[in-house]
Amino acid sequence: MRRWIAGLLMAGLVGCVPTAFAQTARTFKTRLSPVPVAAYNVNVVGTGTVTATLTGTTLVIAGTYEGLASNATQAKVFKSNKPGIRGEALLDLKVSGGTTGTIAGQFTLTPAQVQELAASRYYVQLHSEKAAEGNLWGWLMPQEKR
Repeated sequence: MRRWIAGLLMAGLVGCVPTAFAQTARTFKTRLSPVPVAAYNVNVVGTGTVTATLTGTTLVIAGTYEGLASNATQAKVFKSNKPGIRGEALLDLKVSGGTTGTIAGQFTLTPAQVQELAASRYYVQLHSEKAAEGNLWGWLMPQEKR
Protein backbone atom coordinates (compact mmCIF):
# COMPACT_ATOMS: atom_id res chain seq x y z
CA MET A 1 0.00 0.00 0.00
CA ARG A 2 2.82 2.38 0.88
CA ARG A 3 4.52 1.72 -2.46
CA TRP A 4 1.26 2.45 -4.26
CA ILE A 5 0.84 5.80 -2.41
CA ALA A 6 4.51 6.67 -2.94
CA GLY A 7 4.10 5.90 -6.64
CA LEU A 8 1.07 8.18 -6.90
CA LEU A 9 2.89 10.99 -5.11
CA MET A 10 5.94 10.62 -7.35
CA ALA A 11 3.77 10.58 -10.47
CA GLY A 12 2.03 13.71 -9.24
CA LEU A 13 5.32 15.49 -8.64
CA VAL A 14 6.72 14.47 -12.01
CA GLY A 15 3.54 15.73 -13.66
CA CYS A 16 4.03 19.12 -11.99
CA VAL A 17 7.64 19.64 -13.04
CA PRO A 18 6.96 21.02 -16.54
CA THR A 19 4.53 23.65 -15.27
CA ALA A 20 6.81 24.58 -12.40
CA PHE A 21 9.59 25.43 -14.83
CA ALA A 22 7.43 26.91 -17.61
CA GLN A 23 8.64 30.38 -18.53
CA THR A 24 6.28 33.15 -19.49
CA ALA A 25 7.42 35.46 -22.27
CA ARG A 26 7.46 39.18 -21.55
CA THR A 27 7.16 41.68 -24.39
CA PHE A 28 8.81 45.09 -24.72
CA LYS A 29 8.11 47.48 -27.59
CA THR A 30 9.25 50.80 -28.95
CA ARG A 31 8.63 53.15 -31.81
CA LEU A 32 11.85 54.38 -33.40
CA SER A 33 11.98 58.11 -34.03
CA PRO A 34 14.72 60.59 -34.97
CA VAL A 35 17.50 61.03 -32.42
CA PRO A 36 17.55 64.61 -31.11
CA VAL A 37 20.72 66.37 -32.21
CA ALA A 38 22.34 69.59 -31.00
CA ALA A 39 22.41 71.05 -34.52
CA TYR A 40 19.60 70.32 -36.94
CA ASN A 41 20.60 67.51 -39.32
CA VAL A 42 18.37 66.96 -42.36
CA ASN A 43 19.69 63.40 -42.60
CA VAL A 44 18.18 62.33 -39.27
CA VAL A 45 14.81 61.13 -40.56
CA GLY A 46 12.73 57.96 -40.67
CA THR A 47 10.60 55.77 -38.46
CA GLY A 48 10.55 52.22 -37.22
CA THR A 49 9.29 49.77 -34.64
CA VAL A 50 11.03 47.17 -32.49
CA THR A 51 9.62 44.34 -30.40
CA ALA A 52 11.75 42.53 -27.82
CA THR A 53 10.59 39.25 -26.31
CA LEU A 54 12.17 38.01 -23.09
CA THR A 55 11.73 34.35 -22.19
CA GLY A 56 13.70 33.46 -19.09
CA THR A 57 17.04 35.13 -19.82
CA THR A 58 16.78 34.91 -23.63
CA LEU A 59 16.03 38.21 -25.34
CA VAL A 60 14.92 38.15 -28.99
CA ILE A 61 14.73 41.48 -30.82
CA ALA A 62 12.99 42.06 -34.16
CA GLY A 63 12.12 45.31 -35.87
CA THR A 64 11.77 47.31 -39.04
CA TYR A 65 12.71 50.81 -40.16
CA GLU A 66 11.95 52.98 -43.17
CA GLY A 67 12.45 56.44 -44.62
CA LEU A 68 16.12 56.92 -43.80
CA ALA A 69 18.05 59.55 -45.80
CA SER A 70 20.97 57.12 -46.21
CA ASN A 71 21.67 53.41 -45.76
CA ALA A 72 21.57 51.94 -42.25
CA THR A 73 25.01 50.88 -41.01
CA GLN A 74 24.45 49.45 -37.52
CA ALA A 75 22.04 49.15 -34.62
CA LYS A 76 22.75 48.57 -30.96
CA VAL A 77 20.98 48.17 -27.65
CA PHE A 78 22.14 50.84 -25.23
CA LYS A 79 21.79 51.03 -21.44
CA SER A 80 20.76 54.34 -19.91
CA ASN A 81 19.97 55.66 -16.45
CA LYS A 82 16.43 56.55 -17.57
CA PRO A 83 14.41 57.09 -20.75
CA GLY A 84 15.50 60.08 -22.83
CA ILE A 85 19.10 60.07 -21.60
CA ARG A 86 21.89 58.66 -23.78
CA GLY A 87 23.78 55.69 -22.41
CA GLU A 88 26.48 53.18 -23.19
CA ALA A 89 26.37 50.61 -26.01
CA LEU A 90 25.59 47.15 -24.69
CA LEU A 91 24.54 44.72 -27.47
CA ASP A 92 25.13 44.69 -31.24
CA LEU A 93 22.11 44.07 -33.45
CA LYS A 94 22.03 43.00 -37.10
CA VAL A 95 20.62 45.40 -39.69
CA SER A 96 19.72 44.52 -43.25
CA GLY A 97 21.05 47.84 -44.57
CA GLY A 98 19.34 50.17 -47.00
CA THR A 99 16.99 53.03 -46.24
CA THR A 100 14.26 50.50 -45.43
CA GLY A 101 15.04 47.25 -43.65
CA THR A 102 15.06 45.03 -40.61
CA ILE A 103 16.75 44.87 -37.21
CA ALA A 104 17.35 41.58 -35.37
CA GLY A 105 19.26 39.99 -32.53
CA GLN A 106 19.19 37.28 -29.88
CA PHE A 107 21.01 37.46 -26.56
CA THR A 108 21.31 35.74 -23.19
CA LEU A 109 20.96 38.31 -20.43
CA THR A 110 22.29 38.21 -16.89
CA PRO A 111 19.78 38.50 -14.03
CA ALA A 112 20.91 42.13 -13.56
CA GLN A 113 20.28 42.87 -17.25
CA VAL A 114 16.80 41.32 -17.02
CA GLN A 115 16.03 43.76 -14.18
CA GLU A 116 17.45 46.71 -16.14
CA LEU A 117 15.31 45.80 -19.15
CA ALA A 118 12.20 45.58 -16.96
CA ALA A 119 13.06 49.03 -15.53
CA SER A 120 13.03 50.55 -19.07
CA ARG A 121 16.75 51.28 -19.03
CA TYR A 122 17.41 49.83 -22.51
CA TYR A 123 16.92 51.50 -25.86
CA VAL A 124 17.59 50.61 -29.49
CA GLN A 125 19.52 53.04 -31.66
CA LEU A 126 19.97 52.76 -35.42
CA HIS A 127 22.84 54.51 -37.21
CA SER A 128 23.12 55.40 -40.89
CA GLU A 129 25.79 56.60 -43.30
CA LYS A 130 24.78 60.26 -43.00
CA ALA A 131 23.87 60.04 -39.31
CA ALA A 132 26.78 58.14 -37.79
CA GLU A 133 26.05 59.41 -34.25
CA GLY A 134 22.54 57.98 -34.42
CA ASN A 135 19.56 58.21 -36.73
CA LEU A 136 16.61 56.59 -34.93
CA TRP A 137 16.11 55.52 -31.32
CA GLY A 138 13.44 54.24 -28.98
CA TRP A 139 13.19 52.90 -25.41
CA LEU A 140 12.07 49.30 -24.87
CA MET A 141 8.98 49.60 -22.69
CA PRO A 142 7.20 46.65 -21.02
CA GLN A 143 3.83 45.79 -22.55
CA GLU A 144 0.98 44.84 -20.28
CA LYS A 145 -0.89 41.62 -20.95
CA ARG A 146 -4.45 42.03 -22.19
